[in-house]
Amino acid sequence: MGQSKSTALITSRRDSHLSSQRSKPKFTVPIIPMEVEELTEYVLVEAPDYISDLPDECLACIFQSLSSGDRKHCSLVCRRWLRVEGQSRQQLSLNAHSDLLPLVTSLFSRFDALTKLCLKCDRRSVSIGDEALIAISIRCRNLTRLKLRACRELTDSGMAAFAKNCKALKKLSCGSCTFGAKGMNAILDNCPSLEYLSVKRLRGITDAATAEPIGPGLAAASLKTICLKELYNGQCFGPLIIGSKNLKTLKLSRCSGDWDKLLQVIADRVTGLAEIHLERLQVSDTGLAAISNCLNLEILHLVKTPECTDTGLVSMAERCRLLRKLYIDGWKADRIGDDGLVAVAKHCLNLQELVLIGVNPTQISLELLGSNCQNLERLALCGSDTVGDLEISCIAAKCVALKKLCIKNCPVSDHGMEALANGCPNLVKVKVKKCRAVTYECADLFRIKRGSLAVNLDNGEPEHQDASAGGGVAQENIGEFHPVLA
Repeated sequence: MGQSKSTALITSRRDSHLSSQRSKPKFTVPIIPMEVEELTEYVLVEAPDYISDLPDECLACIFQSLSSGDRKHCSLVCRRWLRVEGQSRQQLSLNAHSDLLPLVTSLFSRFDALTKLCLKCDRRSVSIGDEALIAISIRCRNLTRLKLRACRELTDSGMAAFAKNCKALKKLSCGSCTFGAKGMNAILDNCPSLEYLSVKRLRGITDAATAEPIGPGLAAASLKTICLKELYNGQCFGPLIIGSKNLKTLKLSRCSGDWDKLLQVIADRVTGLAEIHLERLQVSDTGLAAISNCLNLEILHLVKTPECTDTGLVSMAERCRLLRKLYIDGWKADRIGDDGLVAVAKHCLNLQELVLIGVNPTQISLELLGSNCQNLERLALCGSDTVGDLEISCIAAKCVALKKLCIKNCPVSDHGMEALANGCPNLVKVKVKKCRAVTYECADLFRIKRGSLAVNLDNGEPEHQDASAGGGVAQENIGEFHPVLA
């Protein structure tokens, strides 16, 4: 029995061992018949570099169509792009601080084809001086446009040297500079191709009575535009203006002194003037009567000239029959009104644009303007106490060619806007601002009757919204008609 127990015991152990072996998973590698794989040979072929094959001229044309920032990024790609970008750049704007001087040689050796240069300095920094400007002029002899801003260290000597090196200059704009009449005369004497001259706050001429006259010089024969702004001594430029026989545009803004007498001489000598801007200038009806001698006048701006009245405007309108654009800011002086505008309506039949600020026209002048000026496309009425619903209705009925209308701070209501929605068949844009009697409901009216019409509406008050509506309607109106923010 002992053997039988022992045998049974051994047998059970063996079975348990076999069962444990069966319970464990066996990982076997399957035998797969050997297959012979064909070796494929891969040859790397480089894609053609079309950009490298482009001629420098084509690459330069591409650079010229990019923005300034993109050009800077392209110049960092490779040495060739750096070279081509520099040689093809024609316009450059720099901070004209005094520390620019050591960089002039390397900078303008790279940009050796510049034709337009802008040098700006802020008020708190020291600007470049004569040495830097002369060094620039030596390396930029093909310069045609120069803009100087707050370059207070430049003197007459530096401007004279610049003028001798850059005789191809066509446009000069300088503001807040301190050189004087000698520097300006050097430009006029050495740049016979000068066509555009803009001078603002020239500090170098302190006394107009004893100052050296400016002009005319060789540039007088080519000058077409002269802009003088904020000059205590602007009348020193009188000889230049009078001697510029081919002058087309004259802009005078905030220049001290009585300009009536000088305008009389200018109008007699310079008969080809087509555009005149007079802003905050001491000029009266005498000056406007002188301007009437400019028979080719097409654009006239009278901005805050309180001594100008209907009388002067009538004399101008009777002779300047080619007038296309008239801009009057009456400064609430009530010196220009229906009488002057009626004369414009009777004689200036080619009028295309009329802007009236602080002027009080009535139905009488507006009806005549709409009837006679069949080409009137742009009209702006701002700060007028007499432009109400009746006047807007008159405009809607008479101004058939009108495309753009601006109404600001006028006693207009929804009734006038309703008449406008039914008139002016060619109207494409309406801007209404600070007209408190005009509500946002008129925007819906325009949307229904004139779906393609763009309306900018701001009555100066926040639009009231119904809390239960969740602001949906209000937001829809604002999004579609884009009211202008005050």
